[in-house]
Amino acid sequence: MSGTTAAGVTGTSTRERVVDAAVRLTSEIGWSQVTMAKLADVVGVSRQTVYNEIGTKPGLAEAMILRELERFLAVVSLSFDDHPDDLVEAIRVASRTVLEHAKDNPLLHAVVSATHGADTELLPLLTTHAESLLVVAKAVIVERIEPYGVPLDTHRLDAAVDMVVRVVLSHVMQPSGPPDATADDIAWIAARVLR
Repeated sequence: MSGTTAAGVTGTSTRERVVDAAVRLTSEIGWSQVTMAKLADVVGVSRQTVYNEIGTKPGLAEAMILRELERFLAVVSLSFDDHPDDLVEAIRVASRTVLEHAKDNPLLHAVVSATHGADTELLPLLTTHAESLLVVAKAVIVERIEPYGVPLDTHRLDAAVDMVVRVVLSHVMQPSGPPDATADDIAWIAARVLR
């Protein structure tokens, strides 16, 4: 949907505006305080429109997480584009960029730190119930790795990609050092597994 919307935003769908508002509200007041009525007020639509666009609150949570994942995967794709002949360097730069983006991501910070009370509903979407997140991330990475001609069978390549994605996600959730050093370590591991 293009054109000017009720909120004056050009070229943005109602669904995108609802998800944007949910991210802002979650970062500002916490997930437990986000309601469909508050979202409707912020976006300038009816509560029924919010339900029609998003569905349930758990559906909204997943939409927010997957939208943030798309943003992270966009920077991953750029890293691979910038290093078409060096897979390990592509992984290093992608890891570093993801970790740098994670450091300043307000939604991720709100979810991980739970600074607004017991906002634990979102955390499982990044940890124990992260299946959809992992499936999407791994599919993108497998597709990006294909042109490098890695000499591993499909099963081993899937295992290597799974390992890299899970290690990066683990460091997104709980950094153990600066992004540069962590990315170097991830690249070192990847070099040994993928060679």
